[in-house]
This record gives sequence, structure tokens and C-alpha cells, in this order.
Amino acid sequence: MKISKIFLYDEPAIPEIGFSRLRDFLKQTFDVQVEQRKNIFQSANDSIASEIAMSRIFKTRQPFEKHEPTTEEVSFEKASFLDSAKTENIVMYDGFEFHKAVTKLIPENERASDQFHIIFTNKFTCTYDQADFRYHGRALIASNPSVISTTGIIEAPAKPKAYYFELISNMTQGLNLESIKKKYQGMYLEYHDAKLSQVVEGYLLQAIFYYLTGDPFCDKRECRLFNAHWQKDLLYSQLEIAKLCDKHQEILNNW
Repeated sequence: MKISKIFLYDEPAIPEIGFSRLRDFLKQTFDVQVEQRKNIFQSANDSIASEIAMSRIFKTRQPFEKHEPTTEEVSFEKASFLDSAKTENIVMYDGFEFHKAVTKLIPENERASDQFHIIFTNKFTCTYDQADFRYHGRALIASNPSVISTTGIIEAPAKPKAYYFELISNMTQGLNLESIKKKYQGMYLEYHDAKLSQVVEGYLLQAIFYYLTGDPFCDKRECRLFNAHWQKDLLYSQLEIAKLCDKHQEILNNW
């Protein structure tokens, strides 16, 4: 599989992803043409709004079930197309159903196999895991187009266990939660975190390696393709190591 051009679709609600910086990173890493585009939902219509509303998850411990979206749910999605920054509450979407909907927004004449599309969104994509029979947040839905969820990057990899213990303890006692967040600050990514752009580079690599090789991940923490389930591992792989392992670097060199 070869890629001749990459299309990047922006998420304007999250300027910290450093859109132009990511374009340059892709150009330097893969030596291909990269085109920046505005938010993909600018061209979305009522039908797409309905499909995305239909992909919402209501039962987190059951496989996905389609439902008939309400007028309010469709209106919510239409409003988010105009201004995604207005979304305050986290809504869970089935990643595969969401992917089906956004794929329809890719122009027919740009769906050739050598044209690769990467869509950024602040919507929270999730997939159902048959291993433990529940939904899990996902930062990446790898395919063409690939979907990178900025909310998934923040919420999917878990924070330190002690953080949750102290958070629950303080909540039950009615104590201030900000002190807990301050105590663990820097040990996990936050919304609008300045480190987000560099971390996103790793997810771009995972998306493209999946398309090129069928395998987006590496089992070594010392590789940007490591599939981190904990924030500490994510920060270690993407910020401290910040490079591919020898095996995957060789694959990239031979691409």
C-alpha cells in the first residue's frame, strides 16, 4: 500500500493540536504531499447530523444498538457542526458507526487508495470490547479515513490509580477536588494541554502504519506506536522517547 497524498481535517475547538505543525511533521516523516482542510463537518447536512446522533452510546455494557435520534439530539449535532467548541458535556459515540457517517463526507473523487484522510474531532469515540463486555474510549479509529478523537486522547488512557482513589475519597467527603487535580498535574494530559500536539504525532503514525501495514501498534513502550492504556505510558512513549523503535523505523525507511 502506498500513499501519495494525506488530507488533514482540522478540529478548530482544539487549537493546541498545532494543525500546521502536524502538517510539517507528516511532510518530513513520509515525504508526501499534505493538504490542510477545515473541519470536515462544515459540509455536513441534516442526514449526517442524524446518523451521528444515531451513533450515540446509551448502554455502555451492551453492544451497539441503533436508536431513532430525537429532534434535540439532531439539533445538538447540527449546532456542533457550526461551533464544536460549544460542546460541554462528553457524549459517547460508537467509533465504527461514527466512522461510517464521516466517511460519507469524503468527496467521491478523493477516495482512491493512495489518498489518505485523517479527521480530527473533539467527539468522544468508543468501541465495544467483547473481552470485558463494555465500551472503552478510543483516541484512534484506524481506517481510511482515520478518526483521531482529542477527547479520546485525554479520557481513554487512564490516570494514575491513586488519582481516582483520592478523587472518590474527596467527593464522598465533600472536599475540594481542585487540590487533587493540582497534586497530580503533569502526570496526565489535560484539555487544551500544550503537550497535545507532540502526543498527536504518535497517533498520526499509528493511523498511517495501520493503513500501510495492517498493524498500528508496537509492544515496546520505547516506541511511538505503543498502544498506551495509561497516561504515564502515553507521556513516556510520546514525550520522553518520542521516536520509533528500530524495527518500525526500518519499516518507515523502506517505505
